[in-house]
Amino acid sequence: MATTRKRSTRKSSRRKYSKGAGKSVKSAMSRRKKGTLRRGKSGHGGKVKSREQAIAIGLSEARKKGAKVPAKKGSRRKKSSSRKKSSSRKKSSSRKKSSSRKR
Repeated sequence: MATTRKRSTRKSSRRKYSKGAGKSVKSAMSRRKKGTLRRGKSGHGGKVKSREQAIAIGLSEARKKGAKVPAKKGSRRKKSSSRKKSSSRKKSSSRKKSSSRKR
C-alpha cells in the first residue's frame, strides 16, 4: 500500500527581516544604552528610554536604507480607507442637482 504524507501547517522558513535590518536594530539598541538615541525627525524629541521605541527606530532606519523589512501595520489601513473616500466623492459629484425647486 502507498503511504500518504500529511503536509505540515507550519509557516515557510523564509526570513521576514534581512541581516541588514538586524544590524540597524542592534546599533539602535546600543545607542539607546549609551543614551545617544533620540526620537523625532531632527532628534529634538528627547532621549529614547523604552526598548520597543529603540527597535521601532532601528527598523525605520533599515527601511530607509532599503533593507527587507515588513511594512508598518498602520500603513495598510490608511491606503485602503483613502480609496474608499475617493470613490464615494466621485459618486456624489456625478449627480446633477435640479435647477428648479419648489418653494
